[in-house]
Amino acid sequence: MMLTSGTASAASDDVSVGAFLSRANALKEKGIGAIFSSEIKALRDLGTKAGSDYRARLKRERASGRPSSCPPPNVKMDSNQFLAFLETYPVAARERVTLSTAVGDLFARNWPCR
Repeated sequence: MMLTSGTASAASDDVSVGAFLSRANALKEKGIGAIFSSEIKALRDLGTKAGSDYRARLKRERASGRPSSCPPPNVKMDSNQFLAFLETYPVAARERVTLSTAVGDLFARNWPCR
């Protein structure tokens, strides 16, 4: 697993992997009742923001000739796959790694440039 240098202070609105997983796991515990929770949208919005942040970063990296990943267009991933990836971070690192950094790590691992 690749841990990049991002920290929870990287962006004021960027949440740590630990905080995101804690919220997602609390939502899972609600079972079917989670469908009616506003927390689903809040978590989805956080994930979307992290993805957008990474796409912007990747665009800058490509412009400089050094992309951190080479994903195919329109990558799709379901929430279970994303959460499973986040769970691969060591517990001790989860509070230091931001969700945006984790998205970058995910892309670098799954779609490295060759």
